[in-house]
Amino acid sequence: MLGPMRVIGLMSGTSADAVDAALVEWPDTPAARPFRLLASLEAPLGPELQARIHRLAAGELPSSHVLAELVQLDVALGERFADAALAVVERAGLAIDGVDAVASHGQTLAHHPEHGGTLQVGSAARIAERCGLPVVSDFRAGDLAAGGEGAPLAPFFHHAVFASDAGEARAALNLGGIANLTWLPPGSAASEVVAFDSGPANALIDALLSSATGGRERFDRAGARAARGRPDASWLARLLADDYLDRPPPKSTGRERYGKAQAEALLREWGGRPLDDLVATLTRFSVESIADACRRYLPGLPARLVVGGGGVHNPTLMGGLAEALPQCRVEPFDALGVPADAAEAMAFSLLGRNALRGWPNHLPRTTGARHGVVLGAVTPAARAGGGSGTP
Repeated sequence: MLGPMRVIGLMSGTSADAVDAALVEWPDTPAARPFRLLASLEAPLGPELQARIHRLAAGELPSSHVLAELVQLDVALGERFADAALAVVERAGLAIDGVDAVASHGQTLAHHPEHGGTLQVGSAARIAERCGLPVVSDFRAGDLAAGGEGAPLAPFFHHAVFASDAGEARAALNLGGIANLTWLPPGSAASEVVAFDSGPANALIDALLSSATGGRERFDRAGARAARGRPDASWLARLLADDYLDRPPPKSTGRERYGKAQAEALLREWGGRPLDDLVATLTRFSVESIADACRRYLPGLPARLVVGGGGVHNPTLMGGLAEALPQCRVEPFDALGVPADAAEAMAFSLLGRNALRGWPNHLPRTTGARHGVVLGAVTPAARAGGGSGTP
């Protein structure tokens, strides 16, 4: 008998502001439910490390420095991910030998499905050495090799934990740097799930404020600037005339398109006009692009739209979604038993468990992959010990 598995999930998103960690106990069958979230936390990366990640991802370093910085960030982030893993075990009140494995998404520096490749850093070997546990990482590469976009991967988790047994049509929306939408059909059939990156959520807003304030503000806290500002209708129309938004799923995007370079270009063109108005315009851009994607690319408008990610703490963004989609009940993931701030780390915990069991851990229809594969590369435990079950 296999027994339940306790897996630490680690995730750092597009904003690169923190490592999210979640320790979850999963059942001994391919089902995700019932699960137990034993502990979760957010470990801030700090403005200096965040700025280094963004500079490298934006191609702002001299070519002679790129490889050295890439190596240094891989090591530094591996250590930060290991710190977060050990901290979440301590928060759960467990010893490390009461845990089976770590699953780390890593920090994305580049995602180019048009070239068949992606790059996440945060050394799995460092995490394995520090924790003494096997580490599953590099999840996206297998999907890309099978012809997929390599993203989004969280829909596998959304379907496993949020699909309705009562026949209610639902959608899950993650408001990280990028907005990811997952349609969960009334019958809960995995073959009917639709998921894709709809466009920006917080990435442009965060990058804009960081640039405009010299790093003093890294996000629009509680949506206060957007609430004070007035969206510019002509700018909003221009932003919405975006060829990515017109592409049908499957599709994925990232900071390469909606990141620092675009935000700084917008800021230069905006000139001396009120910054709050530009923040309000970009916030409305996120809202309208998400609402339009729901109407155009989901099989139907869901009765319930559950929301996770950092954007769930932005009342202006959340209120805008409720206004733009009045047919939907808009509420945080918490309403369905998953803390909104822990969801992405929990998702990779589940993907890691399945990888170690040899069970499917993505939905090829949502990424465009030719067939299903078991995603993730396993770095063995660096030393004996660790593990409460049988990976």
